[in-house]
Amino acid sequence: MEDFFRELAEEAPRWNFIWMYEERQQDKILSGIWMTIKLSVACVVLSVIIGIVGAWLQGARSRIVRAIVQGYIQFFRNTPPFVQLLFFYFALGQFTPVVTGDDGWTQYPIITNVGWAIISLSFFAGAFNVEIFRAGIEAVPNSTQEAAESLGFTRLQTYKEVVLPLAFRVSLPALNNNLVNLVKTTTQALALAVPELLYQSVTIWNDYPSAQYPTMLLVWVVYILLVGILVLGMHRWERGMRIPGYGT
Repeated sequence: MEDFFRELAEEAPRWNFIWMYEERQQDKILSGIWMTIKLSVACVVLSVIIGIVGAWLQGARSRIVRAIVQGYIQFFRNTPPFVQLLFFYFALGQFTPVVTGDDGWTQYPIITNVGWAIISLSFFAGAFNVEIFRAGIEAVPNSTQEAAESLGFTRLQTYKEVVLPLAFRVSLPALNNNLVNLVKTTTQALALAVPELLYQSVTIWNDYPSAQYPTMLLVWVVYILLVGILVLGMHRWERGMRIPGYGT
């Protein structure tokens, strides 16, 4: 197989699949795919948690709390995620505490570029998730919440045990779309030198311009597979959680 791709690179210089026969470039691609997966999973999980908590806080009795949540939503929904990445890393990153390495001289920030990418992208997608879950909560009849309260449930218990499970079913289709968009947006972590797939691909074709077309094709295929797996999983989850009368 390696010989085939070596011959292809010689016969068709624009299609140099160098990562198929050179171990160092292959390691770059594999590590980039693994980083992309870890980045996507971390951002998806954190953004969903932010959405659930934020939707609950939107119903808080305190106007200050509601105003803070609304301000967060407006900030992250109305500014580009790329600008948010740069703001978190270069602006807020300046105030990040550092730790000294074993050599006594080198200093490392507590939050790395990967950490800032996860934080920024999670808050970006979380702002949309808050609104998605809010719409789901509003679809739950008031009579259902009143019935739970009449049984002695606290507001938190009503939200956790009654409202959220029903709202989650209603929210899944819109949540699916937002999480797919989030996975695609992880490519912007390239700006912070996060070694995900696109970043590693750029380093390869910078060294080997003849590998640009094959590497871009690989990036395209990998993201189709990642998004396809996410969509398939969400659709199966949606069918498994469906209750007649709730959701689509």
